[in-house]
Amino acid sequence: MMDQHLDFEQPIYTCLEKIEELKKAVPAPKNLSEQLNQLQIEAEKETAKIYKNLSPWQKVLVARHPNRPHTIDYINNVFDGFEELHGDRLGDDDKAIVGGLAFLDEYPVVVIGHEKGRETKDRVARNFGMPHPSGFRKANRLMKLAEKFSLPLITLIDTPGAYPGVKAEHSGQHEAIAKSLEVMSDLRTPIVNLVIGEGGSGGGFGIGLADTIAMLEYSIYSVASPEACASILWRTAENAEQAAEALKLDASNLIKLEVIDKVVNEPVGGAHRNHQETYQIVKDFFLNELLSLSKLSIDDLTEQRYAKFMKIGS
Repeated sequence: MMDQHLDFEQPIYTCLEKIEELKKAVPAPKNLSEQLNQLQIEAEKETAKIYKNLSPWQKVLVARHPNRPHTIDYINNVFDGFEELHGDRLGDDDKAIVGGLAFLDEYPVVVIGHEKGRETKDRVARNFGMPHPSGFRKANRLMKLAEKFSLPLITLIDTPGAYPGVKAEHSGQHEAIAKSLEVMSDLRTPIVNLVIGEGGSGGGFGIGLADTIAMLEYSIYSVASPEACASILWRTAENAEQAAEALKLDASNLIKLEVIDKVVNEPVGGAHRNHQETYQIVKDFFLNELLSLSKLSIDDLTEQRYAKFMKIGS
């Protein structure tokens, strides 16, 4: 995982590279242990310093980091006994959306999320995490299943956006997203949503209308990607960094704007640097939220959900 790092992380990896060089030194320095400890402390200080002052564009890069955990990683490490359910019952199974039944500790839940894939072949098969209409219809089927069996619904957002191709538009992309929002708006079961990477446009929000909307600390959530926004406003994607600043797409800005409810802190240096700690943090977050929501009646839950979304932007 150390082989892939972002440009602004270079001071951290300079320290880590020195550590590796010292470990291989022959003969080993007499004060090897002392030097290694000093470099480790220096690396930790650099990490904390850099990640405390990330710009919106740098957070975009972190949210897209290739080593950042994906939906399937969370399913395998936060939940138990996951049983994936396939298909929209209309003839297609969109692999950009993954969903099914699982246990969160001893609690049965329904989990739905975007999956981008890792290797090239898998990324192509999953359309880089960009759902077709059939993906939203599959998600809606699972949402209604959660309601039918009174199971809490957990959704994980990580997509550049809904697939914008001609085929998707011909298949009713706009209607599928709108229908998904309609289903979630009055779904009679608790819904907890977490943005784990990119939350792009309707592709993200299409499974994000929830009682609790949260973001991992270095994730992003926006009406359009910075590149798309820059292309619209300046006719070039080269202004993406400027667009990221204007979009207020990071968690620290969105919590102030009351678009989201909570920010879930990541390990120092981001989720891509410490998967196991991230999984535990996310698991604790879901457990706490479901415990809190379970104290409300279903009627109170749906009323508060409606009121929350009506308040956004007012």
